[in-house]
Amino acid sequence: MTHEDMHPYMIECAAEAARVARGVPAARLDDPTHCPDWDVRALVNHWVLYTSYGLEHRARRTQLPEDLTARDFTADADWAEIYAAQLDRAVALWADPAVWEGEVDLGMAKMPAAELASMIIKEMAVHGWDVATATGQEYRVSEGAARLVHDVVETHGALYRQYDGFADPVPVPEDASVFDRALAASGRDPRLGTGALRSD
Repeated sequence: MTHEDMHPYMIECAAEAARVARGVPAARLDDPTHCPDWDVRALVNHWVLYTSYGLEHRARRTQLPEDLTARDFTADADWAEIYAAQLDRAVALWADPAVWEGEVDLGMAKMPAAELASMIIKEMAVHGWDVATATGQEYRVSEGAARLVHDVVETHGALYRQYDGFADPVPVPEDASVFDRALAASGRDPRLGTGALRSD
């Protein structure tokens, strides 16, 4: 996919991530999630770090500062609004086609920028679904964005499992939606959430 194909899905998934974040009640931050050893707070902190600050630093070709990797973003009562604003800044940087060119140095390895961007879009959606499911919400995604997420999960599944990012695939019915198939391929059970797709 090209920049013109993927950037709209980045915008879409970031907006949905911000909506879900705003729906997380402060009282539920210590609740358990379906992600092993992560409560909602830990899940949210991972999600915020890599999908907003990580997205910005990848665009700028800079490393994530250590103070960010250790920060509890949820300690700020307005963390969801701060996250939404940070997402907007990061996504705006990726509006420049030049940002999608070349490679991004991740420290231990380099990756084509467009490929990395697709993986971060996947993080927005899949962890967005994780957060939504853990807090009684729904993560809504268009079929086009769902196809992108599914492609990333299928392409990089072995790598994610190597680092315990994915569990073993979960079986789903033949008529399952694209997003449900993406979730299942990443080791998530779509039955935990609604798994519904928008029709628009």
